[in-house]
Amino acid sequence: MTGELLPEIWRLWVYLEATPLLGLTLTLLAYLLGLWLYQRSGQQPWLNPVAVAILLLVALLILTGTGYPTYFEGAQFIHFLLGPATVALAVPLYGQAGRVRERLLPVLLGLLAGSLTAIVSAVGFTYLLGGSRETLLSMAPKSVTTPVAMGISEAIGGLPSLTAVLVILTGISGGMLAPGLLRRLRADPESTGLALGVASHGIGTARAFQLGEREGAFAGLAMGLNALLTAVLVPLLLGWWG
Repeated sequence: MTGELLPEIWRLWVYLEATPLLGLTLTLLAYLLGLWLYQRSGQQPWLNPVAVAILLLVALLILTGTGYPTYFEGAQFIHFLLGPATVALAVPLYGQAGRVRERLLPVLLGLLAGSLTAIVSAVGFTYLLGGSRETLLSMAPKSVTTPVAMGISEAIGGLPSLTAVLVILTGISGGMLAPGLLRRLRADPESTGLALGVASHGIGTARAFQLGEREGAFAGLAMGLNALLTAVLVPLLLGWWG
């Protein structure tokens, strides 16, 4: 029975593989499964839904021999929605405009400190570990949202593909570890959101919205401003470093 069933399942997969919506469907199902596991576990950081979804999708593509371009034909719809989703962050931010004005100076100082720390620590540790110049340049914008980080990396001579992987790893690790750490430090909602947005870009911002609207609003502000600031700071610091 099993021997007869496997060829039928494989033929069904070959048929579905040719449909553009396969990548979209698999991505949504993988994330929903990751979210279900995360909630059932009591929101354990190591079961971050994004990390679980990525691992499931990678495993499935490897097991079925499906190429990434085939998968991305459908998944590109989610990729397209990243733009509108980022713009939509202005809505909760508008609701917190009064708090932003009250804390404008601390926000700007925290943003500058966070951005500098992310750049200098990434490049510094990579240098101490003997990384090549290309790796150093690819590491510099790793705390910025993926499209901006890849653009910065390409402009300064890094490897955009490597930068994209580093950005995703940074976002996942920040989303997993930062909330617990900030809770132990008794950070207020504004500081929590700011830290998540600066250090972990979009994934950190999504995690911040799970904590509360105020955290999410400040994370969205930090993510956007950090992208702008990093685009200015990285060339300046590399020019100084030589």
